[in-house]
Amino acid sequence: MSARLAYQYVVVRCVPRVDREEFLNVGVVLYCQAADYLQGAWEVDRDRLAALDPGIDCDQVCEGLAFIEGVCAGDARGAAAAGVPLGQRFGFLKAPRSTVLQPGPVHGGLTSDPARQLDHLLSTLVR
Repeated sequence: MSARLAYQYVVVRCVPRVDREEFLNVGVVLYCQAADYLQGAWEVDRDRLAALDPGIDCDQVCEGLAFIEGVCAGDARGAAAAGVPLGQRFGFLKAPRSTVLQPGPVHGGLTSDPARQLDHLLSTLVR
């Protein structure tokens, strides 16, 4: 049996109109300190998002999600936030904010394969 590693994750929500408190899950960020793993995955259903707010700019939402992906990857898409250690990056990404893209509550679990767990969470919570 493989070692089970503790991980934390947040679901990224798109909240097109904060005043209505409606949201659509569009991504997941998973952090596993023991595996030195921080990764985000996302998928935007443009039709469902437009049903919440016909005026939403889906391309801008995708740009925001690419920024989150860049922070996780530590590349130029994540700007200055991409240059800090993984734990701090996850802290930045899980911090509450009142923008169109918001992290949900932090959840945790155990896995032997963080990448596979991220795929499972994306399939279960976003698709």
